[in-house]
Amino acid sequence: MTDPSDTTPSSAAPDYSATGAGVSSAPALHSAPSDVRLETQTAQAGMPTTRRTSAGLVVASVIGFILVALSLLFVLAYLFVGLGAAGVIIGGVLALVPLGIVFWGIRWIDRWEPEPRGALVFAFLWGAGVSVLIALIVDAEIQNVIAAAGLGEFGAEFFGAAIQAPIVEEFGKGLGVLLLFFAVRRHFDGPVDGIVYSAWVAGGFAFTENILYFGSQLAAGGASTVEVFFIRGLMSPFAHVMFTAFIGAAIGFAAQRPGWWRGVVAFGIGLIPAILLHAFWNGALFFISDFYGYYVLVQVPLFVIAVWLVSLLRRQEQRIIRERLGEYAAVGWFHEQEVAMLSSPTGRRDAKRWAKTHGVAPVMRDFIRDATSLAYARQRILGDRDSIGSQADEAVLLRRVAASRHTLRGLAPTA
Repeated sequence: MTDPSDTTPSSAAPDYSATGAGVSSAPALHSAPSDVRLETQTAQAGMPTTRRTSAGLVVASVIGFILVALSLLFVLAYLFVGLGAAGVIIGGVLALVPLGIVFWGIRWIDRWEPEPRGALVFAFLWGAGVSVLIALIVDAEIQNVIAAAGLGEFGAEFFGAAIQAPIVEEFGKGLGVLLLFFAVRRHFDGPVDGIVYSAWVAGGFAFTENILYFGSQLAAGGASTVEVFFIRGLMSPFAHVMFTAFIGAAIGFAAQRPGWWRGVVAFGIGLIPAILLHAFWNGALFFISDFYGYYVLVQVPLFVIAVWLVSLLRRQEQRIIRERLGEYAAVGWFHEQEVAMLSSPTGRRDAKRWAKTHGVAPVMRDFIRDATSLAYARQRILGDRDSIGSQADEAVLLRRVAASRHTLRGLAPTA
């Protein structure tokens, strides 16, 4: 960032409203106002304003949270009855370890364009409550069918683990991701967003399931609790995340184009590999004698491939931000140095570090967030998805980033 000696900021922040700034309602961009162009001759940074919220969305959100909370309470009651208070508490403490590992991984994926916290909390509660409740209800019905069919102990166990569980659990988890696709379309911009939402759902499901497994082992005497914890908690904490990520990524790709039906179709498409990988993971345990060898030769490579694919998708996000903000820079809304900073992890870290030393870390954080949201609003407009309000978002975000730059005008260090 540079601060030219021949330019002095005005004492009051200028008005960058949608009309005053000449923001176009069409995909073509209009030039920034003269005061903004003057300030974007050098690089600056951010501050938030109020965004309109749909009353219908608020009501739907409240109802949704109530339903998932009630489901979670029912599941907790089931666990306390089956495992006892000690089993649930100790199992819950142990289950926090893989949960922490999973959420550390999600944070790495989501740090570039963080999703709304409310949506992430809903995703976790859906996974921990609703999807588990669906699995329990279906399991109760299926057990009666299996008993009547007389499959035998091995057949019943194999059917439950390799067929029933993958289908029911992935459907229940994926349904939560699909609901988020409809509820937060403005924040569902691509496969990375879908993976993040699905990871929170899967993390919640795995958390409750781990409490059940760990608590059951403790109730049975605890002899193999350590091994179960090592396998489920330390060796495979991302198993459910990898399964459901297929659904999230598929819906995320569908979210890049207009049409609600694309999300439904993508849900069905992503459900197939999610079920197959889940079935392969569970079913292989019935036929292999060396689990640890199987884990090293099969599961570790699958995990490495998954990390590599996510890295590629994150780089695509960086490219989108660089290209879209570059379009704004061409008409005066940003300085080229700002675009370079906003589209680079290193640049963002350096900017946050500088802002922290000057006591304006929240302002810089908001500037980065708003500029990133602006890039994706532009991407939605170019993708014919303005039915979800992208042009209105663009107008608000342009005002916010311009006001942010004005706020930090006198704080920019010499390049």
